[in-house]
Amino acid sequence: MAEEHHDVTFESADAGASLTYPQQAGTIRKNAFIVIKNRPCKVIDVSTSKTGKHGHAKCHFVATDIFTGKKLEDLQPSSHNSEVPNVSRQEYTVIDISEDGFVSLMDEAGNTKDDLKLPKGTDESEKLAQTIQAEFDDGKELVVVVLKAMGEEMISTLKNATATE
Repeated sequence: MAEEHHDVTFESADAGASLTYPQQAGTIRKNAFIVIKNRPCKVIDVSTSKTGKHGHAKCHFVATDIFTGKKLEDLQPSSHNSEVPNVSRQEYTVIDISEDGFVSLMDEAGNTKDDLKLPKGTDESEKLAQTIQAEFDDGKELVVVVLKAMGEEMISTLKNATATE
């Protein structure tokens, strides 16, 4: 057999974990995460209707997109599976903030991350971005929490690094 050589370049090396997992709609509660219209959302309200003439109780989900803050709704039979996003949080120390709004971050292992911008899109995230910029300009050591779900990342909260030590 002839030996074949393939020129393959992998841009990222994740473990291949799924972005979502199935969960029965009837077991999803308030403050849990759910995928609605292909967007990761946090559930604000769940109401369940009684079983009707065709036999299925329905769950009515009201949720907000965790990245844009947009309100979304979904109606599903409670016995069916809903997609739930794998959401992870990681803390980073802020190293630098560039003129164009990109934030240089460092994790606990010393790895740097330079591909995130200051949060924007909602009033809350704009206020968070202003707070991060102002406290960074004051020379404070900042720790931010980055929320990651379905291939998207965003700085979600700010912690004061000096308070944790």
